[in-house]
Amino acid sequence: MTARTRDERGSAIVETVWLGILLLVPLVYVVLSVFEVQRGAFATTTAARSAARAYALAPDDASGTTAARAAARQAFDDQGLEGTSVTVQVTCAPYADCHSGTSMITVRIDADVTLPLLPDMLGGSRPSFALDATHTVPIGQYQEITGAAVAP
Repeated sequence: MTARTRDERGSAIVETVWLGILLLVPLVYVVLSVFEVQRGAFATTTAARSAARAYALAPDDASGTTAARAAARQAFDDQGLEGTSVTVQVTCAPYADCHSGTSMITVRIDADVTLPLLPDMLGGSRPSFALDATHTVPIGQYQEITGAAVAP
């Protein structure tokens, strides 16, 4: 009887493929997650800037709030984050009326960006990353008053 020796030729390629798959899948997930968070960060900072400018250009506080929310929503839609929940907070200092005197309008945007490729069945809701941004805009000392008669 002759003893058969086991030949290991050809097994290196199988081990390399399995090792590559085991390392590549988590790496791809991390890269996709970083890109998603970066896209959300771009949208959040752009939304804060756009919302503050829209609020400052509005004629009054009520229409300013509507314009700020629309500008923030548009910034997220432009980045492809249509389903993201966005919270817009507007504060003014030192006056309660933001469009009077030399107020400083500060807009804060809060948003949650969900991470990709994880279903809801893995424990409650999908994992998300909280993002926020603020932008401050001064209201000028001299403002245009529409509809007022100018005396010669």
